[in-house]
Amino acid sequence: MARTTQKVLVPIAEGFEEIEAVTIIDVLRRAELDVTVAGLGSAGPILGSRGIRVQPDLALDELDLAVFDVIVLPGGLGCTEALMGDERLLASLRAHHGAGKLTAAICAAPMVLAEAGVIDGVPVTSHPSVRGKLGKAEVRAAPRVIQSGNVMTSQGAGTAMEFALALVEELCGADKAGELATAMVVPEAVPSA
Repeated sequence: MARTTQKVLVPIAEGFEEIEAVTIIDVLRRAELDVTVAGLGSAGPILGSRGIRVQPDLALDELDLAVFDVIVLPGGLGCTEALMGDERLLASLRAHHGAGKLTAAICAAPMVLAEAGVIDGVPVTSHPSVRGKLGKAEVRAAPRVIQSGNVMTSQGAGTAMEFALALVEELCGADKAGELATAMVVPEAVPSA
């Protein structure tokens, strides 16, 4: 049985996609995972792509990124571009991936994984608008959530709940994901990743 005390990092930067970030954070916390929301460059409120401000727990540069078991990147083009420019995060993603730890990204955020070089030859999905920007990844239009080894990707705001529940299934098991889906009145079972 999967342990439920894993440490999850969700880094955000200005222009993050609010539905994706908040859904991921909320669902993973409902699953009783230890989720840290880290602001790139600031521990102050971060402005999302639709004008909603979210208060991170800490600034990304205050954290030892090696302690996290999972890194989940929400999308939003502004956030994605900012994360792609953070060399410390890119190095951490490479080390994290090399250690076999789960790395996940939704919407435009698979571009960060491409920039870090961790999805070369890996089947992934993303928002349709960035599918041509994923380097040497094996880009697919379906399914809506893809898990390839220790990489999980999804397409966008409309797939955020599926993505979050797929993360719960991977980290905590199918029973926990089903329990949360039922409690949140999610209409379908968690899709196969």
